[in-house]
Amino acid sequence: MDKFSIEQRALELGFHKVGIASVDSIDAEVQHLRSWLKQGYQADMAWMDNPKRQDIRKVMPEVRSVICVALNYYTPHQRPNSPEYAKISRYAWGRDYHKVLTKKLKALTNWLQQTPGVQARYYADTGPIQDKVWAQKAGIGWIAKNGNVIAREYGSWIFLGEILTNLDLTPSIPHTEHCGSCTRCLDACPTGALAKPFVVDANRCIAYHTIENRAQELPENIVPHLQGWVAGCDICQDVCPWNQRFARVTDVAEFQPYPTNVAPKLTDLAQMSDESWEQRFTASALRRIKPDMWRRNARANLLRQGRVET
Repeated sequence: MDKFSIEQRALELGFHKVGIASVDSIDAEVQHLRSWLKQGYQADMAWMDNPKRQDIRKVMPEVRSVICVALNYYTPHQRPNSPEYAKISRYAWGRDYHKVLTKKLKALTNWLQQTPGVQARYYADTGPIQDKVWAQKAGIGWIAKNGNVIAREYGSWIFLGEILTNLDLTPSIPHTEHCGSCTRCLDACPTGALAKPFVVDANRCIAYHTIENRAQELPENIVPHLQGWVAGCDICQDVCPWNQRFARVTDVAEFQPYPTNVAPKLTDLAQMSDESWEQRFTASALRRIKPDMWRRNARANLLRQGRVET
């Protein structure tokens, strides 16, 4: 089994990009992660400090290569330009990406394991893997100043997945960084979450606070800058020249938006019942945001607008 046959099979299964990274030293990337953690930029995301994230062999001792894949999720739909509507990040408009990625990764893993002696283990944003680091090493794209991976062909509108294997495969050429002198993402972030190029401070990130922050109320320094966001934030991606020029509409039908996700009303979300949440977010990555968080996020936006909901 060789690199070419694996890449061909991955593309046949519907992945848009595939590359292979050898498991060798990532000392510089590990030091970057340790520095990031030391400064507390992970906020309450304690899982970012999992030792396995710093040594992939602790995830799979036999690993020799990482097969990295990417799926383009961009659709051309646009949000209404009106304060009455809530904003949801594009990645969550359609079917849960974990489910879509997992189905394809499982198929590729099963195909690999048809060869005797081959061991393989897949992850779809589901394990302590530095997926962006391995994606860059595998030539998928580069880690941009806003912390996202940008692929030349699709911009940063991509999901990443990995298969760890004991196969000793010819690696792809690692991707070089092509942000240049551009600082549009840093300049556009309303909360200053991009502490400096290539460093994201979750404590100031709207996406972190709307998805991961379980507190009863959002921080006072975040609320004035929400701009309608209730689930994630795409500001730094929307202003990126690579996204503006090279975004391509996905051919994955499951990523087409559910009708209620592109333009939900803040008032509806602020009053959403637990039962309505259960029905509304079936098979959606948005289930990570619990009902009380949806209500909190929507009400914080309404409060900012002077449209208080009780």
